[in-house]
Parts: sequence; C-alpha cells; structure tokens
Amino acid sequence: MAERQNPTERAELARALRSAVRGEVEFGATARALTTMDASNYRRVPLGVVAPRDADDVAAALAVCRAHGVPVVPRGGGTSIAGQATGTGVVLDLTRHLNGILALDPASRTAVVQPGVILDGLRTAAAPHGLTFGPDPSTHSRCTLGGMIGNNSCGAHSVAWGTTADNVHALAVTRYGGDTLRLDRGTVPEALTGLPELIRTHLAPLRTGFPELPRRISGYALDALLPERGTDLARAFCGSEGTLGVVTEATVRLVEAPAARALAVLGYADEAAAAEAAPGLLPYHPLTVEGMAADLVREPAGLPRGAAWLFAETGGATPAEARAHAERILRAADALDGTVVTDPAGQRALWRIREDAAGTATRMPDGTEAWPGWEDCAVPPARLGPYLRDFRALLAGHGLRGTPYGHFGDGCIHVRIDFDLLSTQGVARFRRFSEELADLVVAHGGSLSGEHGDGQARAELLPRMYGDELVALFSRFKDIWDPDGGMNPGILARPARLDENLRFEVLPKRPVDVAFGYPHDGGDFSAAVRRCVGVAKCRTAEPTDTGVMCPSFRATGEEAHSTRGRARLLHEMLAGGAIAGDGRGTGGVITEGWRSTEVRDALDLCLSCKGCRSDCPVGVDMATYKAEFLHHHYRHRLRPAAHYTMGRLPMWLRLASPFAAALNALARVRPLAALAKRLAGVAPERGIPVLARETFTRWLNRRWGKGTFIFSNGEVAMVWPDTFTERLSPEVGRAAVRVLEAAGRHTIPAGRGLCCGLTYVSTGQLDKARTVMRRTLDRLGGTLGTPVVVLEPSCAATLRADLPELLHDDPRAAELASSVRTLAQYLEEYAPDWQPPRLDRPAVGQTHCHQHAVLGDAAERRLRERAGLTGELSGGCCGLAGNFGFERGHWEVSAACAEESLLPSVRAAEPGTEVLADGFSCRTQLEQLGGVRARHLAEVLAQGLTEGPADEREEG
Repeated sequence: MAERQNPTERAELARALRSAVRGEVEFGATARALTTMDASNYRRVPLGVVAPRDADDVAAALAVCRAHGVPVVPRGGGTSIAGQATGTGVVLDLTRHLNGILALDPASRTAVVQPGVILDGLRTAAAPHGLTFGPDPSTHSRCTLGGMIGNNSCGAHSVAWGTTADNVHALAVTRYGGDTLRLDRGTVPEALTGLPELIRTHLAPLRTGFPELPRRISGYALDALLPERGTDLARAFCGSEGTLGVVTEATVRLVEAPAARALAVLGYADEAAAAEAAPGLLPYHPLTVEGMAADLVREPAGLPRGAAWLFAETGGATPAEARAHAERILRAADALDGTVVTDPAGQRALWRIREDAAGTATRMPDGTEAWPGWEDCAVPPARLGPYLRDFRALLAGHGLRGTPYGHFGDGCIHVRIDFDLLSTQGVARFRRFSEELADLVVAHGGSLSGEHGDGQARAELLPRMYGDELVALFSRFKDIWDPDGGMNPGILARPARLDENLRFEVLPKRPVDVAFGYPHDGGDFSAAVRRCVGVAKCRTAEPTDTGVMCPSFRATGEEAHSTRGRARLLHEMLAGGAIAGDGRGTGGVITEGWRSTEVRDALDLCLSCKGCRSDCPVGVDMATYKAEFLHHHYRHRLRPAAHYTMGRLPMWLRLASPFAAALNALARVRPLAALAKRLAGVAPERGIPVLARETFTRWLNRRWGKGTFIFSNGEVAMVWPDTFTERLSPEVGRAAVRVLEAAGRHTIPAGRGLCCGLTYVSTGQLDKARTVMRRTLDRLGGTLGTPVVVLEPSCAATLRADLPELLHDDPRAAELASSVRTLAQYLEEYAPDWQPPRLDRPAVGQTHCHQHAVLGDAAERRLRERAGLTGELSGGCCGLAGNFGFERGHWEVSAACAEESLLPSVRAAEPGTEVLADGFSCRTQLEQLGGVRARHLAEVLAQGLTEGPADEREEG
C-alpha cells in the first residue's frame, strides 16, 4: 500500500475524515510527532491522528482510509515494545474517548469494555466485588485493554490466570473499510470468506506446528480455530497486533481477587539457579513466580542473600492464610535465603523494583544505553535455566550485555541489551545477534515473543520458528481479514526488516551545542532525549502514594503534556535537522529546531516539578530539558513578561525590600494590583505575596549584633538565605535558628547576596543563571565545603542538581552541591543525639516535589516520626511550582494539580491536624486556594520548644 505524503492528498484525506467522524482529526506536526514511536526501537511518521468518539466513528474513519488507500494503525497507550503501535498512515487514538466500562456483572464475572479502558481502571471498578482482571503487565497503570488484546499481554500473574486471550469471551471488531464483526467461540462470520476452508485444508500443520508452552505469543494463533478447540475466533484475534481490525468492544472474564496477599522472596546463587528452581514452585499454586538478578537491582532493597531472586506471591482469604501459603513455598524452595513479606507497603516497594525494570534496564550500571528488541522470548519453564546459560554465552560472544528478568514461572525472559543502534556496524551486529538468538530460542522449544508481540522486531524471523508453510498461512489469514492490506502493514504478515525504521537513524551524529553538562549522558543532549523509551509511566492517570510525575498530564489528559510526549517532540525537533546543521534529519516532523512553537507549547504546561527525574524509570529530566529549550528558543528574542518579572524575582525583591510596607499597601488596592499583574504576566486569579518588613539575615545579624563571631567548625550551622526565606517568609528562617540552637548549633547566615539561580533556570535564562551562580561561588570563598542548611527545597534542589550541571566546568559547583543539607538532614548528621519536642498530633500536607525528586525526604520522615507527627504527606505537586502557577494561562492546570491530592487531604483532616509544607510555593498554594496556613517543619518544631522571654522580645 502506497504511503501518501503529497500535501494535497494529505489535505484531502484530512477533509474527508473531518466530514465523516465526530472525533478529533489532527494532521498537524504536534499530533504526528507524538505518535511516531511507541516503546520500541522503531519510528514511523504517520500522516495524521484520529480520535474516534465511538464505534461508528471508527467505522467511518476506516471507510475513508480505505477509499483513499491509506493504512491505519490502532493505538492504545503506545507502550508496545516491538514497533506495532507505529505506522505511516492514520493512527487511531483509542484512549481519548473510547475508554468506558460499559457493563460489569459480578454474577457472571464478566465486564464489557471499550478498547481505551486503562487496565487499572477496570481493576478498580472490579475491586469492590472482590474481582480483578487477571493479566497485569507492569504497565498496568497506563496500558489499555485494546492494546492488551492486540498484543495478547500477560503480566506477572499469568501462572495463575493466563494470558489476555485466556480471559476474552467475545469481541466486536471493525475491519478496514468499516464493516463490524462479532467474534466469539464456535462461529465464523460469513464476511470472513475462505477462513473455514483455510482451517479445514491445513489441519495437520495447525495441529503440529505450534509449540506447547504457556507463553507462545508469536504469530497468529491459528490453532485456536481448530475444531477440537472450539473454533475460538476471539482467541485467534488476540495477539494480531492491529493487523486484522480494530476492537471497539470486548467482553472479558474477571477472576476472584484474593482478599490478602503475601510475598515469598527467595535468594539464589545466580539467575540460572533461580530459573531452575521456578518450575518446582508451580505445584504450590502461587499467583506469581517472578525472577530477577542482581544486575537489575541498583540499590539494596531489603532482599535476602543471593545474586538472583524469585518473587512468589500467594493469596488467601485472610492475611494468615496468605502468609501460611507463602511460608510453605519458602520451606519447599531450595534457596540460599528467603523471607516472607506481608506488609503491603513492603510488598509494594519490592514490586516497584520489578515493575520499573522495563525502564531501569535501559541503562546499564555504568550508564551505557540498552534497548529492547529481544524483550520477551519464552521457553518451556523446565528449559529456562539451560536457556539462560546459553543466552548469556551468546551475549558474551557478540560482546553485548543485558540484564535478564521476568516471568520465570512461565519461562518468559525480559531483557534490554546494549546494542549500538547508532552506527552501521552496530546495527549489523544487532541483526546478526537477532538471527542467532531466534535460532537459540527455537532450539529450546520456545517462542520469539512471550508477551509483547512480534511487531517489527521479530516478525521477520517467524519462519525460523514456524517454518515457511505456517508463515504462508499467516499471510493468507491476514488477507482473508484485510484483502486491501490497510491494517498495520509491515507487521506480522509480510513484515518489514528488523533493522529498518530504527528511531535513532534520524538523530544528529554530532552532539548539539547546549548549556547544561548532561553528565549522565556524556554531555550529549540527544542521548538525554533518547532516555525516553516510551514505557509511559508518566501517563499514569492517578498519582502514586508518594510519587510526583506527571502532574500536567494528569491535569489535562493530553499526551503532549506528558513527559513522554514532550520527549517525543524533542526527539522530532532533533530529527528535523535544523539544530544539527549537518544535512541530517530530513524526515523529522519538527523542522524549526529550537524555534519550534510546537515544542514551546508542549513545554509551556511543564511545571518543572522535576518529578520525572526520580519517578521516571530511566531518569528523564524534563525540567532541565525545558530550561535548555527556553534558553535557545528565546536567545536574542523578546521573552514573555513573566520571564522578566518572576524569572528575575531575586533582583526585584532585593530592590523592593526597603519599601516593603508601602508596596504591601499598594498591593491591597485592587485596581493597582490588577494592573501590576497584567503588566507582569501574572494570572489575574493570583494574590500578590506579602513582602517581609524585616529580612531574615537582618534579623539574624540584629540577634547577634554586628561583631564577628568565631566558633569551632563543629558548632556552626550556616543557613542559606534563599530569596523566599530571606524576603517573603523570614519566619521560617527564625524558626530554623531556634531549632538549630536547641540542637546545640550556633547559627550564622551563609553570606549576603547569595542566590542559587532557581528562577533564572526555570525560565531558561541560563546565561544569567550562570552569572548569578558564579557570583555566589565567589562570595562564598573560603566557606565552600562547609555544610549549609537550605530551608527552601526548590533552592536546595537547584544547588544540589542544577548548579553542578550548569557549571560543569567549575569544580567549586560540585563542592557546594555536596555541602547542601535540608534542616532534617543536617540535624540527623550533625546533631544525631538531639531529641525534638514531642508534638504528638497528626500531620497532612505535601512533600515538595523538588525535594522528592532530588533530595529525598527520608530524613524528614524520621524527624517527623521522632517528633510524634503522624500520617503520610501527599504525593503529586501542589501546582504552583515556583513561577508556573503565577504565570498567566496556567491557573486552571495549577488549580487542578492542587485539587488532585493536596487540597482534598487537607480538607479531610481532623481538627488539630498540623498542615506541613516546607516549600514557599506549597504554602502559598494552600493559602490562596484552600484558605489554609501551612507551616514549614522548622516552624512546627520551634513552636514545640520552650520559648523564653528573650526569644519573645526578639520576635517583636
């Protein structure tokens, strides 16, 4: 089928689609760039994207595309790992509207769903009835049921509940051209002319040509159409990867969810030993038998002794029953060491290691990139140990490295391999390895795909697994369904070569000129952008208990406002050739380089919360990428007003500070305040913060007098006079001084005129940021290296992360970064015996997103616990996020972020609950949107200390 790239033809197609469907039809650069890739190594540029509103829209879109001879690719969450969710024609986005649960019947244990339903949404709906959907891939928080059907997804619990195909009763499917078929067991629609004859005349190969193993996902499941298997057309459709038709409705089976669960964690000498032990656990009927080796675990996580581990989850009607089941497995297992975890939080922490593996495995321990492509081969479980040994030997023979992990109980292994997919020689080695690995898998009686489908990564090699006769039947099966070849061509039947359409070939060959150092990516901005492999954890619709990423996506639901979406746009910007200047990238969708309005608009709603820096499994740091982009985009150009006002806030506040009383009075005059906000680019809904009448450092100097104080280094606590503590909330600084002195520390300011450069960084004024940072380092002089307490989390994060990455050529930056401590960190390290006052009351609030992402909050948690402040603080982001929530045009998203977790938790709090927020932005958001005064932890602790008359006089 010919690809239509002619602008006139593309415009005609867009007009025809807009007149035929009620959903959105988007042929612009942004929509196309967002769908060039899935979570694979492949990239194909579509003509446009259609978001159908219902099944009729799907049929209409398919009819138009057939009339115009344009291929169609159905797309769910875009987390496919083999390239099957990319295409050159029209992409059908089935997540935007076709995402309803139409029926849920607890009696029959079935649900009727649309294809865009997120798996976790179905599980949440089924949970009150004690039910769940059995297959649960690690992307359960963002993958769709339609995508799971297309790939025949499995997940960790398939040893108990099978694959998606095992849990599908019936499907409504629309074919290329627009006709809709009902697929179930025992009947073949008349429209599929020739299918009964195809089966009848090829019974022998269909009965003998498919290996028997629990994770055979490769190819079409034609053996499901055998008469002795009930001619199950719905089952045969599962795993067809969008090549036969589009699912518009599915009736699926639900299973009973155990009321309680326990986790037996078993340690082994190596992964082969763990693999050989896995089949022996199956007779005990665990819910899961998952395996991973030490090279996947970057930090100790409370795992038992060993270099590889099995996770065997058990269920029961009560916690005691689940635990007893897990203990039986522990006793029966021939393991080096083991433990049973029953605490839900402990189980979640362990499962998080496993679920994030699809991302963390994309970086080797030394930072080398690793890629999918041979992500999920499966062999009979009894052959898994020998297969892993042969697999490791094959890797070594090609000079490659990988970190296998996965569903050991089903014989299915996931692995990311450090292929060089950037050079001609590296791609050639990728092909040779792929061919030899396919032969190895077949030699062990396995399947090239055990979960994620063949896509472009493996379909070319299907003859090695099935032979030419069965593969020819696959093509005939495809032709019966899709005689025009319009459904996802190049996938499964008559596939593209596995080394074509690689997403890296369009990127610049040379590093582009950038401001940040990107130390974890070899200084290469392209490598930083390549970090996003598309696993889409940023597209999770609900925040995790403590996570942050990605608040703008949760507020808008738009791919362009997810971390992945922005990374895709940056990838296409690099591919456009305008930045590299070397004639490459002519196939890029974004052609204006750093001047791109598409990238600018997508980044506009990025809160720079830094949540992705810690929550993204591969450490995508969109806040840094945004600052980099804004730096280049506005270079030698007029900036938005907010960049000159809020972006240079430290300068303006320093000038305004002597006139604080008068300016505060003027800000209370509504017409003047409205005019000031309009000129400054501030959202009209925002209140103007009150300037402090006395700065923190002036108070501290007045407290001690003007003399010079000399203390031993062991007693001095240097406090960083950040702009917010210094000029907007000095009460926080005063409280911190009291706490530090109670802990036996003499407190002095770190210096005058110091600035971390936060506001300049967040608005992309990186030349100015570097000037400010260097001036700060100069002024610190001989005190560099002395621990410094930074009370504002965003400033602490800037000093810890942005400073050394922006001044990567100045060793003093790294020295200062290593000296930064939060108040809790400082007290824990330098006053470990100090006992905080006992407050003994519940607390709510929010951990600052920058602290979560860069600094961590473990010390704060321990300090709160010692002080008797109970309860968990909210995850997510407050939505103000420094200048973001103040800028005109951001009010709605800012408020939506606050309403997600923070404000509801505060409203639900009992009287007397302490509201904590260490960040000035968080406190301001709570005050302006919730009418609540939140306090820094330092203020709460200071109040709990016994205050003497002298202290009271100093406050006055």
